[in-house]
Amino acid sequence: MESEDVTTFVERYGPWAMVAGASDGVGAAFAGELADRGLNVVLLARRQQVLDEVAAEIARRTGVQTRALAVDLAEPGAAARVIDATDDIDVGFLVYCAGADPDFRPFLAGPVGAAESMIQRNCVVPVQLCHHFAGPMARRGRGGIVIFGSGAGFAGGPNMVAYGATKAFDMVFAEALWTELHDRGVDVLGLILGKTDTPALRKLEHSRGQIPSEDHPARDAVPAGEVVAEAFANLTNGPTHLVGDQMRALAQVMGAMTRNDAVKLIAQATAAAMGTVE
Repeated sequence: MESEDVTTFVERYGPWAMVAGASDGVGAAFAGELADRGLNVVLLARRQQVLDEVAAEIARRTGVQTRALAVDLAEPGAAARVIDATDDIDVGFLVYCAGADPDFRPFLAGPVGAAESMIQRNCVVPVQLCHHFAGPMARRGRGGIVIFGSGAGFAGGPNMVAYGATKAFDMVFAEALWTELHDRGVDVLGLILGKTDTPALRKLEHSRGQIPSEDHPARDAVPAGEVVAEAFANLTNGPTHLVGDQMRALAQVMGAMTRNDAVKLIAQATAAAMGTVE
């Protein structure tokens, strides 16, 4: 970016950004782009060593300050730990992109605790963090919040019962937050992703024999760089942005259906993707 553009971005969203889910994939790419635009970055995820490596590379490349916080967002009290660890800085930009489902299995195939942890990570923690950080943003009259959603939240489907429900929550939460904050100078964007090329998805597809290795791009998936580019191009175009041509086409098709038919479509598509017969 031009230096003038960087200065404007920092004035609007700085001095610090926080990215939840920043250890790899889209989260790491998002954190890197925020740093390129001049913001200091708090990187938040579970793995301290990986976070330290990402933070060090961002600091080396951009010269911004970084802070790596290893917190399991699925654990009770996670938001309080994050808040305590950042009480000495002003966070003007919050990105919540934690929350993928690495298992993709039937609801009854695992313990209920797995679903409860997902609700904690995908619903409870973003509500708590937004409530804490959005207050100062609104008082300053500037700031930004990006909450990652998923097309899985459009309608219920198999193997993602709790996940789809949490992503429906995230989508409506971001939209509602936008209605209250956009006139107060805070940009809120619900970013709805479809199939995205992430390390977690590569691992899942490799385990199924769908790609030759975890170094191979996931099939028919949107690259992380494209997700980040669309996000930054639409920060002020909230409340919701759908990423990728396939996701936008799917939303248009499903919008013309009844909810019952949309659920059947998702079930059929899931069965086809799994190579099973519906």
